[in-house]
Parts: sequence; C-alpha cells; structure tokens
Amino acid sequence: MNNKWLRIALSILVLSLLAGWFFWSRSSVSLPRKGELVVPSATRVGADVLRYPADAPQLSMIQSQAIQPSPMPLTDALSARLAYNEDVTARMSVGFSGRIVELKAAVGDSVKAGQVLAEIDSPDFGTANADLNKARADEERKRLAFERAKELVPGEAISVKDWEAVESDFAQAKAETVRAETRIKNLNPFNLTITGQRVLLSSPSNGVVTERTATPALEVNPSLPAPLFVVTDPKSLWLMIDLPENIVSKVKLGSAVSVESDAFPGERFMAKIIQLGQVVDPNSRRVTIRARVENGARKLLPEMFVRAYVLQDRGNGVCVPNSSVVNQGVYSYVYVENSPGDFLRRKVTLQIRGGDFSCISEGLQGGERIVVTGTLLLDAELMARVGSKS
Repeated sequence: MNNKWLRIALSILVLSLLAGWFFWSRSSVSLPRKGELVVPSATRVGADVLRYPADAPQLSMIQSQAIQPSPMPLTDALSARLAYNEDVTARMSVGFSGRIVELKAAVGDSVKAGQVLAEIDSPDFGTANADLNKARADEERKRLAFERAKELVPGEAISVKDWEAVESDFAQAKAETVRAETRIKNLNPFNLTITGQRVLLSSPSNGVVTERTATPALEVNPSLPAPLFVVTDPKSLWLMIDLPENIVSKVKLGSAVSVESDAFPGERFMAKIIQLGQVVDPNSRRVTIRARVENGARKLLPEMFVRAYVLQDRGNGVCVPNSSVVNQGVYSYVYVENSPGDFLRRKVTLQIRGGDFSCISEGLQGGERIVVTGTLLLDAELMARVGSKS
C-alpha cells in the first residue's frame, strides 16, 4: 500500500515539474526580461523593399549618396603610368667644367624663377673672361691704329701695303672679340649670373626640386650622366596610357580620362588626352597615348602606376562604388533609398567593373540616392525576410 501511494506522489511531482518548465520557457521566449533592449527590425513591404522604423539602430550603419550620371568608359581599366610634365620641367646641367662650392636647395624645396640652387667655381669662365678682355683690348688698340692710318691714306703718307695690313689687323681683332663673346655665350646659354669665375646656377622657373645629384665639392662637366637638379611643377603631370589596338580609332584628342590609384582608394582624378601615339609597340601590341593630369592637391606623384579609363564622348551612365553592388549568381543589384528608412533593391546591368568603381548602363537614373555603405546588411535582412516568408 505504501509503495502504491509513493508512486502516485512521484508521478504527480514529475508532472508538476514538466508543466512548470513548459510555462516558464514560453514566457521567457515571448516576453523580454526586465531591462533588456528590444531592437526594432526591418519590415519587408514588397518583394524587394525594406522599411526600417525611424529609431532603428541599423540606420546608423547605412549611408546613401546621390550620384549623378557621368560619361561611360570605352573599355576596362587600362594600365598607365604618371610622369613629369616635360613642358614645365627643367633639368639643370652645365656646359662647363668646375666644382660646386655651395648648395642652396634640397629635394622637396619650393623654388622661384631665378632662385640660386648652387654656386660653382669654374676656371673655364675665368679663362673665357680673360680671353674676352684681352680680345677687346687688342681690338681697341688696332682700331686706333686703323683710324690713324685712315687719315694718312689721302696724302699718300702711308703705302697701300701698310694700309691693307692695318685694315686686316683691325678686322682680325674684331673677329677675335666676336669669338670670345660667343665662347662666353656657349658656356652660359641661360644667362646665369657670373662674378669672375663664380657661377650662380639658378632655377629657370617656379616649381619644386624633385631630384638632385649635386653634392658638395662635386666636380661638374658637360658629360655628367644625370642633371644636377630637376625642377618641375607638380601640379601638372603627364599620364602615359597603353592603349589596345582595337580602340585606337575611338580615342580622340581632348577625350576625357578617369584615373584611379591604389594610393587613394575611392577617389578619381581627371585627365585630358593631349597626344596620340604614332607607333605600335611590337612586343605589347599597344599604342602609348599621352594625357595631362591636373594635380592641384599634389596627391599623385611621378612614376606611380595607375588605372585609366578613357571616357566615351557620348552616352552617360551611373558609376557607383563597388561597395554598393551585390551579386547573386549572374545578376547584380544595388539598393536605392526612396525615402528615409525605405530601401528598394534594384537589378542593374554592369558595363565596367573597376578596382574601386562600377559603371552601370541600365537600371539607375542620375540623381537617385544609392546605398554606398551597409549594402550587405540590407541584403542579409532582405534574404532573411524572404526565408521567413517561405
């Protein structure tokens, strides 16, 4: 009898525990605990539309931007290299022998036209100046002799032979003076300031010293393999683009070029084609064309490797950051913000996908607000809602 009542009591206890656990688990799932934050979730309004309440924290991780239409590239990214703009670059060498006695400019210094870069002691100028002074003195002496002889000729006080000799000496003296002056000009074609045999090597234009091979006490001469100084304007650079043969006919002088650099991700620079190539490289089968880049912020540097996109003269599209595009299979999508918190997924057609930007030929209109940050978050939310509906 006692065993029977014991079994009944244990059964009642087990059933009570099970019932208590069941009701506790349901209450813990359906009701938030005291002090717990309830995160508002997105609502799927249509097949491709998500709507967040105004206080949803997800909105702080989503950024959109109004993107205007722009010209479309002719082709994928082209390999390109930045170089000095030789129209505003001076490579300072010398046409005489000497020794550097003082340096007045270093790499990175901004200089003005006429500013002294170095002082050079040149015996060549000492010799040339002495020869010139000697020639001028000899010319003056022979000029006086010529004038005296000229006065004696009418009275036949001097023989014809002597007159011709005086006249010849004066002509030779003048020729020697011209030769000495020409020698000075050849040594100093840029009209550098010279005091005795001390030469002041100065910059011919405004710019920045980008290279310097000059060192203290360096022996200089016309056969040096590299210029002593390179002065250039870094606000203007040349862009050398390797162009495939199949699009040579589509590129014209004045065509715009969009430039991307790994040094500045997400930023684009503009250039304009100023010279078309005249020869095809037999190894790469490419034609090198030249464009000019306005580098006002001085971010780009000579010898950088960049990506270039030659833009079409006609036809616009919308170029968006690659972070705006999500791929599902063979299809590409972007998210458009119709109104604050209201996002529409839209199928688009990519014409070009670059390193930082993708150009869309169909599916977008200029001026729409495109999600540039948080695209993957929106896509995950939409896919989760699609999964829950199914």
